[in-house]
Amino acid sequence: MSNRLIRMIIITTASMWALTGCAEDPKPATETAVAESASQPSATIKTIDWSVIKSDEPAANLANYDYPFAIDSQNVQDYAEYFKVDDATAQHNLTVSMASNEALSKVLDQVSDSYTSHELTDGEDMTLVIHTTSDVAASSYDYVLADDFAKGLVLPIVIQPEGVKGEVEKDDEL
Repeated sequence: MSNRLIRMIIITTASMWALTGCAEDPKPATETAVAESASQPSATIKTIDWSVIKSDEPAANLANYDYPFAIDSQNVQDYAEYFKVDDATAQHNLTVSMASNEALSKVLDQVSDSYTSHELTDGEDMTLVIHTTSDVAASSYDYVLADDFAKGLVLPIVIQPEGVKGEVEKDDEL
């Protein structure tokens, strides 16, 4: 229970950091999983079961979507200016980023101790990139958000295995 609480605190903190910028563009998201062949041959490779993660929500029609942020609101204007995107993209990305923990928590249930970090890319195509150790197969999926806040919006998810989990240095100020 305490591990899950700590994970959720880390996720929430990292999500807030993501709003301040992560400008890398990962490869495009698709629903097919791609096993990583360069990993350790004797280790068991975990694959994400996207059928467990998927929501039953249909994708929304963005042309007439009722976003929780007004397109002319200060939050949208600030986001658009900071990330150099148009107002409609800023409005969409703000909404999706605030709802991204819905998808992230479902993926974390499967990757458990193999999780190393995550980020939300900013720009025209926002993507949730989840970094894991090399024992998780690379894959991607377009997750349809089900929570009322962003119901029907699509969040592309990319799993990027990158190696050994790093040690965290203890902060003596805590």
